[in-house]
Amino acid sequence: MKERLDILLVERRLVESRTKAQWLIKKGYVYVNDVINIKPGKKIENTSDIQLMRKFPYVGRGGLKLEAALERFSISVKGKVCADIGASIGGFTDCLLQHGAIKIYAIDTATDILHPSLKCKNEKIVELLGVD
Repeated sequence: MKERLDILLVERRLVESRTKAQWLIKKGYVYVNDVINIKPGKKIENTSDIQLMRKFPYVGRGGLKLEAALERFSISVKGKVCADIGASIGGFTDCLLQHGAIKIYAIDTATDILHPSLKCKNEKIVELLGVD
């Protein structure tokens, strides 16, 4: 039986959402039977071997965007107190944490949206959710 590649990635728990699966596929991070596939909607056999080229470094794509900006503008967050305004799932928060921030205020109008791996991860992350 065939299924969409993006759906299979989620079903096999290789990624957490179809949106993330589609982004990874389009960027060329997904191999199907040792061949890069860049079409999220492509139907493939359920028995196909699916591999991620590398582990995604952050819980959200925003982490990659922030990392690029930190590198481009030579900004160091090591030892800094930071705010992730509009934290959503926490891509920026995760990036800031991995780059040495000592405290991160994750602020968002939504509630219970921060990725579970960041919740109560340590005292460095202060959740301010449901804040307008």
